[in-house]
Amino acid sequence: FGVAGLLLFMYLQAWIEEHHTVSGEKLQQQIINQDSKLPHPEELATAPKNQSAAANLNKRQTTVIMGRHSQEKARPLGEIASSLVSRLSAQQKITKALLKQLKQVNLPPVMRPLNKSLIKDDRWKNTDEAQEKRRYFLYDFCKKYSSENRLRTHLMRMVSRIYVEDRHKILYCEVPKAGCSNWKRILMVLNGLASSAYSISHDAVHYGKHLKKLDSYDLKGIQTRLNTYTKTIFVRDPMERLVSAFRDKFEHPNSYYHPVFGKAIIKKYRLNAREEALKTGSGVKFKEFIRYLLDSQRPVGMDIHWEQISKLCYPCLINYDFIGKFETLEEDANYFLQLIGAPAELKFPNFKDRHSADERTNMEVVRQYLKELSGTERQLTYDFYYLDYLMFNYTMPIV
Repeated sequence: FGVAGLLLFMYLQAWIEEHHTVSGEKLQQQIINQDSKLPHPEELATAPKNQSAAANLNKRQTTVIMGRHSQEKARPLGEIASSLVSRLSAQQKITKALLKQLKQVNLPPVMRPLNKSLIKDDRWKNTDEAQEKRRYFLYDFCKKYSSENRLRTHLMRMVSRIYVEDRHKILYCEVPKAGCSNWKRILMVLNGLASSAYSISHDAVHYGKHLKKLDSYDLKGIQTRLNTYTKTIFVRDPMERLVSAFRDKFEHPNSYYHPVFGKAIIKKYRLNAREEALKTGSGVKFKEFIRYLLDSQRPVGMDIHWEQISKLCYPCLINYDFIGKFETLEEDANYFLQLIGAPAELKFPNFKDRHSADERTNMEVVRQYLKELSGTERQLTYDFYYLDYLMFNYTMPIV
């Protein structure tokens, strides 16, 4: 079977939380010193193009999470030293910690070639070349930082985000805010549950029980599908995905995220919060959301819409055959449909699933949101998604 091991980032996160505490006074001075050295997002827009995440592995400085946020009401920035973690370690030290933890992971089985027998023309040549580069990049990354140690994670947890389409033998790992709604529409059409992706409502996609997940099968069924089906994952630049999730869940009325997440975030991180805000949970600010995200003692748990991809889909443990990117979503998706023999008339839908009047989240939109954060908070947020940047070769901004 060969699908075993523990998620890479879990070890790094555990190492961070267990080995670091800094006094409030010392940490406050570090924050002041570091913020004076970090450029504003507006400076990033005019900076020269950065190297890829992989190229920066042994060069960039990284902040590690060491502290604990206040469990009482929010405090002014000058007083949050004991809650923000802000030590910009030398890269040699953080890389050593990464390698130590990543050495405890098993490498998946040898990567198998894509079956391209159904591709009859050259129109997909560039898409195919990009796909092969992504596949080999991820595989080489995982190979470089793995060993023969055999620590295991729970199989059902590892496959809990994977959807199954048995007719065309597809496994799709859901990454929210990376085209997942339209991908589930495609799976429903392929499975004969609808004639067109455009006729399937948002509620039918997300609240209907039309699609099966891999963890609903017995062990033999899971193993057989992992070993024989075409496994795909679609990813997105981590910061774009994060801002997109915030805009979707907190800037529009929402009967779940406002009372569950919004109320807890406002109560803990907003100074002198008004009664109405505490009652409804509406109006969460991006800076408050980031403080929640970085808090090792969050008042409410994580959510799949901003969870790291490394924790959703286990990309170094499940050997994905196809890696699509949101930045080239339609091209990648339609190429994949050709690979698996989908009906010729089936094309990936290009409509925005919700809030269609809003501007799509792009890097310019992201820069506007980052202006609300201090340099330290920006650095910590990038570090939170460090492995996602590395695994999928996204460019990491220098902050």
